[in-house]
Amino acid sequence: MTNFVETFYKDRKFPFIFTLFALLICVTIILFANTTINFTASNPIAFYPDNVKVQQPFNHHDPPALTDSKDHQEQPLDHDAPPVLTDSKDHQEEPLHHDAPPVLTDSKDRQEQLPPNQHEGGLLHWEKAFDNNVSVDLNMVDWKLCKGVLAVDYIPCLDNLKAIKALKRRRHMEHRERHCPKSTPHCLLPLPKGYKVPVSWPKSRDMIWYDNVPHPKLVEYKKEQNWVVKSGEYLVFPGGGTQFKEGVNHYINFIEKTLPAIQWGKNIRVVLDAGCGVASFGGYLLDRNVITMSFAPKDEHEAQIQFALERGIPATLSVIGTQKLTFPDNGFDLIHCARCRVHWDADGGKPLFELNRILRPGGFFAWSATPVYRDDERDQKVWNAMVTVTKEMCWTVVAKTLDSSGIGLVIYQKPTSSSCYEKRKQNKPPICKNNESKQISWYTKLSSCLIPLPVDAAASWPMSWPNRLTSIPPSLSSEPDASDVFNNDTKHWSRIVSDIYLEAPVNWSSVRNIMDMNAGFGGFAAALIDRPLWVMNVVPIDMPDTLSVIFDRGLIGIYHDWCESLSTYPRTYDLVHSSFLFKSFNQRCDIVDVVVEIDRILRPDGYLLVQDSMEAIRKLGAILNSLHWSVTSYQNQFLVGRKSFWRPKP
Repeated sequence: MTNFVETFYKDRKFPFIFTLFALLICVTIILFANTTINFTASNPIAFYPDNVKVQQPFNHHDPPALTDSKDHQEQPLDHDAPPVLTDSKDHQEEPLHHDAPPVLTDSKDRQEQLPPNQHEGGLLHWEKAFDNNVSVDLNMVDWKLCKGVLAVDYIPCLDNLKAIKALKRRRHMEHRERHCPKSTPHCLLPLPKGYKVPVSWPKSRDMIWYDNVPHPKLVEYKKEQNWVVKSGEYLVFPGGGTQFKEGVNHYINFIEKTLPAIQWGKNIRVVLDAGCGVASFGGYLLDRNVITMSFAPKDEHEAQIQFALERGIPATLSVIGTQKLTFPDNGFDLIHCARCRVHWDADGGKPLFELNRILRPGGFFAWSATPVYRDDERDQKVWNAMVTVTKEMCWTVVAKTLDSSGIGLVIYQKPTSSSCYEKRKQNKPPICKNNESKQISWYTKLSSCLIPLPVDAAASWPMSWPNRLTSIPPSLSSEPDASDVFNNDTKHWSRIVSDIYLEAPVNWSSVRNIMDMNAGFGGFAAALIDRPLWVMNVVPIDMPDTLSVIFDRGLIGIYHDWCESLSTYPRTYDLVHSSFLFKSFNQRCDIVDVVVEIDRILRPDGYLLVQDSMEAIRKLGAILNSLHWSVTSYQNQFLVGRKSFWRPKP
């Protein structure tokens, strides 16, 4: 042994051995670091991974830590910006008084008032979890306010005045359709003067802050019909309407009594309210376990949809013009129209063909309008045209009556088989060819044909609510493993929501309106079904088309391209969620544009809840920090951003 050591030093092999040993240590460290940083982001279901490795959920006895308030205190205060409000939970517990607006506090107080399980522990502040050396062309160090008279309520794809003025015609509501600008301006929308944390649900269904939606035109225009009334600092919604002379609850009962086959909250779960006004019909149907997609265009009845969303009622801006609605085929159980000002027989009945497309086989169309019960020449002309078109579509009148106030109602039913189509003397309108009926309804022209009726299981009605939420959807793919994929997705989201999301630094008691940016099968929404909130499930146009499955489950949603702006008013959602979506934006659109859009639609104090790759989380965190949002992360794949009241100085 002594000779070996003497030979080792004599031959001077020690430097070589030392270098080799050091190299082995470096390789070991690198391998260990990669193993620690990387997490599973595989995606066998095409939109959401079922086998994402989730670490142990938060220990309730050792709760997660929030952002260090010291970091925010070091930022200079903007005296021109609205103060940060108290946690919305506090407002829910206090009675609303006309002379008692929400109490203001600083952000430090707001953090300390979060639920007890959100003070300390597993969540890390962005700056503590990651460095800020992110290769993102932020171009936004100097954020500016959007300017112009429309800035407060700006909707990029509906307020493109240059494109609207250039239209050659408007006869088919072309000016109310989407006309997106070529580039989205990187500016932030100002807040309305006096903006407050919205009134909490369920009080918000009946009253909202006037300063949040300061539009008196509809109040004056509909003052005799009890749509909306201004009362002090509030807008109050009495539950009236043009056709709801005895109140909306009486009207809802009237429909069910007229046709007992309509059982609210059982076989009728997903409803479309066309030309919804302020969405009181959909708002009161929520009491019957019915989820209603209310829609109306942005027109002279200003702020209808803005009112609806501020109230916490599902709604979207849309119009039946020249393009298909962004809903799936055979989706709605019932479609409703009460004096909705749609010319259903126009262009040979194209608007009715569109209703036929999105109505479930065997579904109902409830139409309450003057042609149903008035005998003057104009109304009778419209009624006769409706008779002609509905017979051509093989719709059956299953009920027609008057209520005690003299309001008339007719209920049609769509056929469940193609036998009637085959018996028609003329093939008018024709049955759509496969290439016409399989298109996703995104910038797609209205059809002049009827979509073929589904066959076999695809034509069956879903199970009664709530069983349809977890049962195998009739429209699910017929692939051998489709049922297993669906069931695994449902279990995956139940696990993620209960173990991660509900333990995140989110004040869920303040969350009412949610947008899921890439909803997949709607598992995220299904996992939240027992909470007093609703989810707008978005299926991006470049992802698998699962929107029919979402409707079969008794949920609502739309198609959308996130490289464009959403058709909704600003400040209309409390929480925006996405799962493994942002990592795909590098290929199609600018992530900064997407974040600007999220900032537009999210209410101050609202949340962005993201699961994504490490790279996407880093980029998002950098952008959100520049917007003065608070940002926390968990397990290197979950991010929670909370929007502040900060706005750039004018």
